[in-house]
Amino acid sequence: MKYELVVFDWDGTLLDSAGAIVRSIQAACRDLGLPVPDDARARHVIGLGLADAMRHAVPDLAPENYQAMVDRYRHHYLSGDHELSLFAGVPELLARLQGAGHVLAVATGKSRVGLERALDHSGLRPHFSASRCADECHSKPHPQMLEELMLEFGMAPAATVMIGDTSHDLLMARNAGVDALAVTYGAHPHDHLLEYAPRACLHSVSELDTWLLANG
Repeated sequence: MKYELVVFDWDGTLLDSAGAIVRSIQAACRDLGLPVPDDARARHVIGLGLADAMRHAVPDLAPENYQAMVDRYRHHYLSGDHELSLFAGVPELLARLQGAGHVLAVATGKSRVGLERALDHSGLRPHFSASRCADECHSKPHPQMLEELMLEFGMAPAATVMIGDTSHDLLMARNAGVDALAVTYGAHPHDHLLEYAPRACLHSVSELDTWLLANG
């Protein structure tokens, strides 16, 4: 086993939520009379901590309005998050990895409350031994989430892999000195992900599973 610790991003990697996040950012901007970012700009911030995401998606947003923006985003996202679906094959992938003895963890831009809600809705909680969120660590691409997870389980960087759908995930992995796998079915496009030199770019959960079986 090369990768004893397998760390997953959540949104756009396990859960098909990128579209809902984009729509919620745009709706929050409309509520507050702010310029509405286009889809590409809104998708780019997925994976960052919420405050950082809003700052990048709406660069003209005054600091005193950050909380109002976050509140409106949460209103729109939470009104429909229970209808979101896991990508096909995710439960089976996690069960196989766990059964093979890998330690599974989550490193996400979600808040702790948001991740706990998502774990309950998805039914995936039993598969994960630990998680780190953006409101308890530095936001991606800072390596703190991965560093804390490796420390918690006594894992070396060489025994750890980060799996995500954004450049923020890949940069976090690079900053932590661990390998990264990119999935192209989430928030950031294939060509953009390739710029960050992941070990592989996988186009489906099935491809991810096949790669991990052969290399993980």
